[in-house]
Amino acid sequence: MSKHSYTFKAASLALSLAILSGCSKGPATSAYTLPVETGVSRELAEHRNQMLRNVQYEIKLQITAGKDAPIPASEIISFNLLSKAQALQIDFKEQPDQLHAVRVNGKQIPTVFQNEHIVIEQRYLQNGPNQVQLDFTAGNLSLNRNEDYLYTLLVPDRARTVFPCFDQPDLKAVFKLTLTLPQNWKALANAPLQDSVVTGATKTYTYQPSDTIPTYLFSFVAGEFSKVSNSDRRRTMHFYHRETDPDKLRLSVDPIFSIHRDALAFMEDYTKIPYPFRKFDFVAIPDFQYGGMEHVGAIDYKASTLFLDEGATKDQLVARSNLIAHETAHMWFGDLVTMRWFNDVWMKEVFANFMADKISKTTVKDSNYDLKFLIDHFPAAYSVDRTAGANPIRQDLANLQDAGSLYGHIIYHKSPIMMRQLERLMGEEAFREGLQVYLKTYANSNATWPQLIEILDARTPADLQAWNQVWVNEPGRPVFNSTLDVEDGKISVFSISQKGEDGSDRLWPQLFEVALVYDDRVEEYTVNMDRPSIEFQEVVGKEWPLYVLFDSSGQGYGTFPIDARGISYLPKLQNPVMRASSYINLYENMLNGVDITPDMILYIALLQSPNEQEELNLKLLTGYLSDTFWKFTSPEQRATLAPAFEKNLWEAMEKQTSGNNKKLFFKTYQNIAMTKEAQDRLHQVWRDQKAPTGVTLTEDDYTSLALSLAVRDYADSEGILRQQLARIKNPDRQKRLQFLMPALSGDEQVRDAFFASLKDRSNRDKEAWVGTALSYLHHPLRTASSEKYLRESLELVEEIQLTGDIFFPTNWLQSTFGYYQTPTAATTIRTFLAEHPDYNPKLKGKILQAADHVFRAEKLVK
Repeated sequence: MSKHSYTFKAASLALSLAILSGCSKGPATSAYTLPVETGVSRELAEHRNQMLRNVQYEIKLQITAGKDAPIPASEIISFNLLSKAQALQIDFKEQPDQLHAVRVNGKQIPTVFQNEHIVIEQRYLQNGPNQVQLDFTAGNLSLNRNEDYLYTLLVPDRARTVFPCFDQPDLKAVFKLTLTLPQNWKALANAPLQDSVVTGATKTYTYQPSDTIPTYLFSFVAGEFSKVSNSDRRRTMHFYHRETDPDKLRLSVDPIFSIHRDALAFMEDYTKIPYPFRKFDFVAIPDFQYGGMEHVGAIDYKASTLFLDEGATKDQLVARSNLIAHETAHMWFGDLVTMRWFNDVWMKEVFANFMADKISKTTVKDSNYDLKFLIDHFPAAYSVDRTAGANPIRQDLANLQDAGSLYGHIIYHKSPIMMRQLERLMGEEAFREGLQVYLKTYANSNATWPQLIEILDARTPADLQAWNQVWVNEPGRPVFNSTLDVEDGKISVFSISQKGEDGSDRLWPQLFEVALVYDDRVEEYTVNMDRPSIEFQEVVGKEWPLYVLFDSSGQGYGTFPIDARGISYLPKLQNPVMRASSYINLYENMLNGVDITPDMILYIALLQSPNEQEELNLKLLTGYLSDTFWKFTSPEQRATLAPAFEKNLWEAMEKQTSGNNKKLFFKTYQNIAMTKEAQDRLHQVWRDQKAPTGVTLTEDDYTSLALSLAVRDYADSEGILRQQLARIKNPDRQKRLQFLMPALSGDEQVRDAFFASLKDRSNRDKEAWVGTALSYLHHPLRTASSEKYLRESLELVEEIQLTGDIFFPTNWLQSTFGYYQTPTAATTIRTFLAEHPDYNPKLKGKILQAADHVFRAEKLVK
């Protein structure tokens, strides 16, 4: 159903239940100057920010084991009210019968519940100090309940789904939490523990008042967890987890503590501000929705990212360091200084990613900062910015209930690219000084991007306002072209121009490098692209090179010309950044249908990958090989290509000397395996649990092999999955495989039933599991039978945006449309959008982003 009708029905239901449960309907909306709307409108947030001061919450929850038992709760909200000219709206996105009693300043009042708000009339309020006491049943939507543990995840506006509050980032508050739990459970919250009392089969944790934080950072985790403590370098940290693999624990715990300490030391030195909160603890959660979440004093992580074993690749080790650095950097960027409104949510993410890259540069052994930055950010940013659904870095936001749709690759990946260009433009010292002033000026408060730009603008002669417009406020990327003339073996003219990929005359001011490649040397020159077209005089008169390599440093943003002469010279480029930049630019030109075809990408990737010794580059290259194979070749072409590809990949794996590189080739072989010979070989590896020589495979890898065989309908696939389930010892990982098994069934009716089950929100609780299941349900070998799910998948997107976490709509769409290439799939998407002309524009953008390659495949697949 459309978002409009969904909201209307929800509001009507809320009012009906309010009458049935004896709640007062309250005065009509027209009686209020400020309307009572669903969500948290910007108008409401700005009004409350002007009227409320010194907000404090005292929350008590009584939690039982299991997923379904109600959680009785009480709360006292204290605040100073500057004016009672308006009725007070307290956000609570739950059914009215979940709210049991409301007392204001010691007096019980009739409950008025409208459009997800508890409305308190002016007559019950007073200018100055006020207290609102509430008895309620805690909402379940964001408690992430399991049989033996639960955790909150309240970004961006989910605090109101658990308890009544003023759910906006610029009303920072102090929280005093009390949890009553089963006696064998542990708990972690934002603040230090004050005391613990055991009573029979339960115990009660009372926490000290928290630091001042916004509602989206309020957090607690409770359940059956193990706890590890570490007191190195004069700071005690506590780490909660559910891992049972002794090898993962032995190899991971000490590095996890050490990486956190290194990241804290870097941030304290860079910002010149000591760690700004009272404690620093963290927890590893099975199948957590994100990589991590920066709760003050209680960071959440996805367990599989933290716990690595002897089979971990360099890329996994670096990713773990980067994730920890990212969440640590948030303590300053986002937690100490918070965006005023969620249209600037990207600010906290850009600095967390930007600082994480800097931290990894100094703390990760043998890290190639430029290479990692290029591979981490550019392909991901391009995957959105090249599409018809591209969004700017800074987006409008009228209501906080739509804030989840702002998240994506533009926030996490284009913005660090933009910020690095800004740092280059200003100079590192001026940029760092500006950030230090920003953090000190707005510490423990809120700030906007224009306020930061004002601080930075004062430290550079560049016009940051104009620069900001195209980089931050508008979507898209430039396309570069060049003209190069040669006379008497020397360059006589070299001009470079740019236009928007959309055909506009927009200018993205930026610095990048161009290299002239000769037999015996590479000469690199910096281009200052501050005009639509420049004459590159610095190279005029230079000897005509073997070829010209554009964006040789990998810092330029956009698509660049390809000098076709250079393709055969790729193996001779000694600089891994130059090779990576070449791979990315070749792939982007292929997608745009400019000179490079899918066949050429396959040939280049297959030819170059055995020569590529840099692990990050090999991962990029084999990723392009797999993507092109499945997305941009027809089923008939795949059947023809597969035998030779499999043979070449296996031989390349055997010739590699690096264990990590061998594993990358093995994984690519597993990804492509179409012939019976290849599948038999994979089955033998899985059955005997004996990896190829030099390759280390873990339990997770063998589970992946079992899934790969099942989706290919290998003989006795169900038996393979059952046997793999028996091999798994960790109960959380067992439950994951059990959830996935119906999506992998060889029986189409079982798969149909599994997809139908996802229409029930309760079956989508484990969003990471759902995304993985969908990727198998819609595997390219299954698209003929799964294309019928596409229309219904699109019809569920609005509900998923309302009920799921911030990354789930994108995950749902990407996992669904990942490998379709038929005209009928493209028609299904176009028809759905045409039939919904008033569709939520941000969600429409997500659909167009996810479907981009489906539309490109119409032109590229022959």
